[in-house]
Amino acid sequence: MIKKIFFIAVCVIFSQLAFSNSIPELINESGCSKDYPNDDLLIIFDSTKVDVQESGLSYVYTHTLYKILTANGAKELNVIKYGYDPLSAYVDIKNVVVYRKDGKIEELDMSEVYDYPAPARMIYWGAMEKMIEIGRLEPGDAVEVFLFKKGFTYALLHEDDDDRYIPPMKGHYYDIVPFWSSDPLLLKYYSVTVPKEKLIQYRFYNGEAESSAILKDGKMIYTFIKNDILPMKRERGMVAFSDVAPKLLISTSPDWYAKSLWFHKVNEDYGSFNSTPEIDKKVAEILADAKDEMDSITLLTHWCADEIRYSGISMGPGEGFTLHSGDMNFTDRCGVCKDKAGMLITMLRAAGFESYPAMTMAGSRIDYIPADQFNHSVTIVKLSNGKYKLLDPTWVPFLRELWSSAEQQQNYLMGVPEGSDLMITPLSAPENHFFRIKGNSEILPNGTLNGEFLLTAEGQSDASVRRMFTGYYKSEWKKSVERELLRVSPQAQIIEMDFGKPYEYLSDNLHISVKYTIPNYAIVTDEEIIFIPFIAANLFNRGMSHMYFDTNLKERKHGFRDRCSRLVELDETIKLPKTGKLIPFEFDEEIGNDIASFEGSLDLKGKSITFHEKIKLSKRVYEAEDWEAFREAVSSQQKFAETPIIIDIKN
Repeated sequence: MIKKIFFIAVCVIFSQLAFSNSIPELINESGCSKDYPNDDLLIIFDSTKVDVQESGLSYVYTHTLYKILTANGAKELNVIKYGYDPLSAYVDIKNVVVYRKDGKIEELDMSEVYDYPAPARMIYWGAMEKMIEIGRLEPGDAVEVFLFKKGFTYALLHEDDDDRYIPPMKGHYYDIVPFWSSDPLLLKYYSVTVPKEKLIQYRFYNGEAESSAILKDGKMIYTFIKNDILPMKRERGMVAFSDVAPKLLISTSPDWYAKSLWFHKVNEDYGSFNSTPEIDKKVAEILADAKDEMDSITLLTHWCADEIRYSGISMGPGEGFTLHSGDMNFTDRCGVCKDKAGMLITMLRAAGFESYPAMTMAGSRIDYIPADQFNHSVTIVKLSNGKYKLLDPTWVPFLRELWSSAEQQQNYLMGVPEGSDLMITPLSAPENHFFRIKGNSEILPNGTLNGEFLLTAEGQSDASVRRMFTGYYKSEWKKSVERELLRVSPQAQIIEMDFGKPYEYLSDNLHISVKYTIPNYAIVTDEEIIFIPFIAANLFNRGMSHMYFDTNLKERKHGFRDRCSRLVELDETIKLPKTGKLIPFEFDEEIGNDIASFEGSLDLKGKSITFHEKIKLSKRVYEAEDWEAFREAVSSQQKFAETPIIIDIKN
């Protein structure tokens, strides 16, 4: 049966409407909700045919057949919708056919296709959506969709007619084709036809597909087919699907050096980083008290980070890989990552530095086939020692770093005159992102806890906690600190607090000191004292994102990500109302390895008990095999946060 479905589906894909009589047979034999009890939709086939012209312009024809399995699936598919950027792409919903389970076939009226501005948030570049309403569907119904597209994802320079749809790197073609699906997919078909003179590089990642390369009528036809694609189960905190799921990368670009050289040239030719007298004046003002090379770079980076608002409203001829001009960015004082990066390059050059743009992919890996796997733009500057340094004004507003360590283990490509290969950002030592709380407290005979603590943090840990100030109105700052204590104990009362000047982040790392009292915090009887050390109880866990991991998960199939590498040190000395004997709970005093480790201790001497924890996490992106050490370290800290200490005082 599966072979028959596969054969019919391939025939339909190759012959398009000539095999439309076979569609009902495909629908009937493809399965139902009993065959896919956890799914709402079934994709019987998903076909893409690409015809690449000599200029690099591509015509894309898609043909997809969906089957409704449940009422939720009917609701999900009652509207067909496709988004596009009219500056660089064209989309046409050519035909939609509904096959009712009672045998009736309906073709929708294509005059009912709507073309409207796409909903937007923070980036307003004129994106559009085309949509047609299908209406009421029932389980057992099927929907066949024919779509035509031309163009590419990123706009460059506005041209006339079809020129606007030619990709930025003229004459070249690339594609990133996911061979995974959130719904069961019986057959995925992708073919691309290119002039035979164009050299194609491709690689299929994270799996296998049937492939072929055939010469026909002076063109090469590359075809890839994979069947029986089932949805992948998402693991909380896992790496991006594109890092682990089957995908095809295909490109005519010879290597990353060619892409680097092109990226450099297109921005230099456009004049993206030309300064103006107004910019020169502002640079001189910013650097008036600069002490040295790194101080100058720091001041300019953080001016661009803090003073250029992230909001993509600027429009001009430069989009996508061509960065807007420094003059435009300086005038608008807002933009997206490429605008902030371009503004910094312009200012660094005005100050006498050699600086260029770079491209990266925030959130996932860039694989080595030179398809354009980029979603983020950053800055590089050449230091006096001849080495390039990464800067990211988008990710470091009110952050003490110049390059966010939340971007560790991230691939990037520099647009430099000598050309560059694909590179990867290094690990940042956990000590660069320490999170420390040291406290002293006293439990009174009535169970009240009086105490004080000092929180200090650096790097990404500093940023996570500092955001409770820089992300809120000043009138809310004290309440923000108070909420952190109330989350641990609703009866907590702050007697005194000091958090310095949060916006003066370059002068010193974060310090928060608090004196507090908490009525009825501990249970004190004639026989025992029961409490959880306040510092251990997930206090300010906004600085400890690892504590949100589900450590009940015994194994992982895929890699996973934390916010950043991190060192956590928690210490508290608690004075008790009486002496007694510690009834210890079971825990490992020291576990882990170089990837993730934990050490902890409880020490009772007389009427004083000392609590200590140290957690060291060395990566941002972890392999699946790292989970055991990471899990043990985190679950040990979670145990200290949730397990009461019991002091036997009956003797």
